[in-house]
Amino acid sequence: MKLMNLTLGAVLLSGTAMSAQAEEMHFIMCGGEVRPADQAVIEEFEADHEGVTVNLEAVPWGTCQDKSLTLAAAGDPPSIAYMGSRTLSQLAKNDMIVEARIDPEAPYQPGVLNTVTIEGVQWGYPHAFSTKALYLNCDVIEESGQDCAAPATWDEMYAMAETVVENTDSAGVGLAGKDFDNTMHQFLNYLYSNGGTVIDSDTGENMLDSQQTREALEFYGRLASVSQEGPTAWERDQLTELFNDGQIAMYVAGPDRLNQHNDDINQLVAPVPAGPSGESGSILITDSIVVFKGSGHEDLAHDLAQRITSGESQYDLDSSWGLTPILDYEALGMEDPYYTQGDVWPVFVGGIAKGGPEPLVEDFKSLQSVFTNMIQGILLEDDTVDNLVTIAGEELDDAL
Repeated sequence: MKLMNLTLGAVLLSGTAMSAQAEEMHFIMCGGEVRPADQAVIEEFEADHEGVTVNLEAVPWGTCQDKSLTLAAAGDPPSIAYMGSRTLSQLAKNDMIVEARIDPEAPYQPGVLNTVTIEGVQWGYPHAFSTKALYLNCDVIEESGQDCAAPATWDEMYAMAETVVENTDSAGVGLAGKDFDNTMHQFLNYLYSNGGTVIDSDTGENMLDSQQTREALEFYGRLASVSQEGPTAWERDQLTELFNDGQIAMYVAGPDRLNQHNDDINQLVAPVPAGPSGESGSILITDSIVVFKGSGHEDLAHDLAQRITSGESQYDLDSSWGLTPILDYEALGMEDPYYTQGDVWPVFVGGIAKGGPEPLVEDFKSLQSVFTNMIQGILLEDDTVDNLVTIAGEELDDAL
């Protein structure tokens, strides 16, 4: 009987191995490159799952997300993908992905899970994280006769920018107003620093039509009087060139700018100034690992997603790419993590608690239009703050 059981077990194991040999997981990695840390996790994963192979396909951002959506719509979904969290609503509402199985004990930074949560459900494993801060060109500010000190409030920021305009040939602030997604992002830095909300991540309720939004839009329009000429023609990344050339005294951007500014610039990195109704915050933007529905590999995909987005693998991504830490690594027992060192990283981490997510809607282009119409309306003085915010709230209802 014992021999028979062993023989039966051998048959079952053999059958399992044969089944596993047929399991090839398709992993689409947006960004066009495979990091050594990701490759190491995949090799370990394959070693732990005999017969399972991972076909890792790195696809440039420009075509990656559309490819994943097209494959899923055609009934041939990838097993797993790394993509922007902004796609989660579209994927979830079209029944293309399954809920994430996030460890409730994982020490994510405050607000991070809101970037993947729709009406209380988490649809992705957050993997890459960015916050924003105010960069000041101290050479320009000191040329205007001011001390280069971080403005704590909107009024202080405006006064500093106005003095730069009055006493130098530079603009006081770089302002994004082009029909592009980071115009919305720039505005949300101010909205979240004024205690505002766009969409309640637990209920899905539209919260845009508010006093906090009106105050933020009024201030954005006010900044146009001390910004570079024609802000509706500029997107955020183009402001970096103006900053490097000393043509603007300050602008809001992420930690990736640290290595894109000229070495000879005497710069200060400061929190986004607080509005009258809030505290300094930041937009919280993530990319995520998502598990597609219908591949037949959902359990394996969850295992792989959990491995890539935790521990040393996640730390490697955050530290090597210069990203805001997505996890509290000190809570995981890591000593002296990179973001506790120096004067700059605490600024990018400090804005997390009062920040808010990139809003999740099924049609991101519609969301972008809501904000672009509102922002350009005030920059071009086409309408009043009150009317523009009211209209934006109605347009967001339609987008939801």
